[in-house]
Amino acid sequence: MENLTDVAKEIEKCTLCDLCIKRNNAVPGEGNERARIVIIGEAPGKNEDIQGRPFIGMSGKFLSKSLESLGINRSMIFITNAVKCRPPNNRKPKKEEIITCRPYLIRQLSIIQPNLILALGTSAASSLGIEFKHLSEIKSRFIDITLDGRQFKCLVTFHPSFPMRFPSARRAFLDDLSMAFNSYKNLST
Repeated sequence: MENLTDVAKEIEKCTLCDLCIKRNNAVPGEGNERARIVIIGEAPGKNEDIQGRPFIGMSGKFLSKSLESLGINRSMIFITNAVKCRPPNNRKPKKEEIITCRPYLIRQLSIIQPNLILALGTSAASSLGIEFKHLSEIKSRFIDITLDGRQFKCLVTFHPSFPMRFPSARRAFLDDLSMAFNSYKNLST
């Protein structure tokens, strides 16, 4: 039976798109393999590329502090990204890059089988096959999705870099995190 370590080893050797050319490290994800909530971000940044770990730069620190303010420790969840290698100059991942990495993400989700997926931003939502024109159409809503024949519940919110730069969005971001983790308490394990 496949496990997260098997998928991570494949991701670390992946050469399916040009992002592998300049990467220092692929960033498969980390955390609790039995997590009831999986957080999906956009793509690794500079610090993540150097260390091979997700959400450890400024956005990651902001996310961790936000989670801690709700009594959530990162060890309780699994955190990954839609794209597993850093796009040049921290640009947004291209659609083709998201599509290329999508099978890895689906395999990770199939192994973990979380009760809830928390998608941080438009790239994360797109990687899950959610269709929308503007984030406002899907933000703060629970959405049922099907990936590889499995049903998942998803909540979409801002990527942490947005409320970090725009303090007026912080309350909405924290409200979404709170909604996700409060719903987790009500979901069966």
